[in-house]
Amino acid sequence: MKKLFALLLTLAMVLSLAACGSKKEEAPAETPAETPAEEPAEATITTVTEGKLTVATSPDFAPYEFYAIGEDGTPTLAGFDMALAQYIADYIGLELEVIPMDFDGVLTELATKTVDLGLAGLSPDPKRADAMDFSDLYYKGGQSFVCVKGNADKFTSLEDTNTPEYSIGAQTGSIQMDLANENSPDADIIALPKVTDLISELLTGKLDGAYIETDVAKSYQKNYPELEIVLDVPYDSEGSAVGVSKGNEALLAAVNEAVAAALSDGSMETFVAEANELASGEKYEGLLDADGQVQQ
Repeated sequence: MKKLFALLLTLAMVLSLAACGSKKEEAPAETPAETPAEEPAEATITTVTEGKLTVATSPDFAPYEFYAIGEDGTPTLAGFDMALAQYIADYIGLELEVIPMDFDGVLTELATKTVDLGLAGLSPDPKRADAMDFSDLYYKGGQSFVCVKGNADKFTSLEDTNTPEYSIGAQTGSIQMDLANENSPDADIIALPKVTDLISELLTGKLDGAYIETDVAKSYQKNYPELEIVLDVPYDSEGSAVGVSKGNEALLAAVNEAVAAALSDGSMETFVAEANELASGEKYEGLLDADGQVQQ
């Protein structure tokens, strides 16, 4: 009897397992794998020389760019434009190469795309838009009319500068030259290649006045107290931008990123402060001779 009961129990268990096995559990529907969105490929930055960022500058524009003279008499390229140039090169991951030249040369080299950038206190003048692209502004300055203290009473307004008997100076190819032509068209306008030439001509009485960028004029005023900043000159686009080789969109975007970073992390403020400090000491503004020494 016990054997029969055990046999029946075993048979019941087998039938139960078979019944359970006959039910197929529905597998959860597979969710199609999402195709990850493709990230846009980073634009390749091309430069005049592979691995280098070639920058043209005009080192006669303290505190933007100039030569600081060391205790041993060695000239070192300095200024907040030069500090920004190094920052941009480091940001992009390129070696910096700076080529000093006259200001109008900076404009020419950018127009012919023989350099990547121009850093020379450039204002984003729409008239230059066909020759180069401009970064966002990295520094906001102003424009001034300057003379020696002995002439200050002659110039109480910009209208006073517009007289044929006056010789009025401005740097060749600069925004200041445009301002001279705009505000003093009847004066004898003298174009000179370097700001140092303007200062020299003012001090020797060969110029009655000159149009000079405000912070640059202040820098010279520290060394030549007889200079007087007599008038503020209105200008719609007060500020400086980096000139970028025309059509190099990847480089322009990278420069704008670097400029934004320098402004946000406080670097630009530091560059300006350090440049002003250096510019108040011994400096040289102009091009060096063939041996890399200050021209006598």
